[in-house]
Amino acid sequence: MLETEKKLAAWQNGWWQHARKSASPNFSPRPAGMGISLIVLHSISLPPEEFGGLFVEDFFLNRLDHAAHPYFAQLRGMQVSAHFFLRRDGEIIQFVSILDRAWHAGRSSWQGRENCNDYSIGIELEGSEHQPFASRQYAALWPLLTALCEICPITAIVGHEHIAPDRKTDPGAFFDWQELAKRLPGKITPG
Repeated sequence: MLETEKKLAAWQNGWWQHARKSASPNFSPRPAGMGISLIVLHSISLPPEEFGGLFVEDFFLNRLDHAAHPYFAQLRGMQVSAHFFLRRDGEIIQFVSILDRAWHAGRSSWQGRENCNDYSIGIELEGSEHQPFASRQYAALWPLLTALCEICPITAIVGHEHIAPDRKTDPGAFFDWQELAKRLPGKITPG
């Protein structure tokens, strides 16, 4: 098998074989002819600053119990997803095929292009802007980013804070942008 075929074999209809599949209903088709050129990194914890449990997965699957925590009341009616979620222990969960448009970026713009959801892949890291990410998350993130860059013409890897600076601050100052730049040289990365 050729190297390219091996790389593509890791993907089936946009689903990565190294991730646990948990299909979210919160997606739509990408606009016709729209290529994937951007990866957007996020951080999320539900409730804020608390890790573990199933709340993030339940949120992306529209099954969050809004009575389980006072913070969850403000999430009622929201329909959100990301392509991938990296738990603190390094587990990768995929919610949306990379061929489809996940609903992760909201109102956003990168280098003059609006609607980043149309041409990006969203990766959520379990965490917050206020504390470091776990080493197991990075150990899982690097191969995922490499695999994505091998099959998509990615020109930039950015944070949510870079595409929506007026309303978002994630993944924040604790994300290791320098290590990312070393591992994927030539990609446009902030910091």
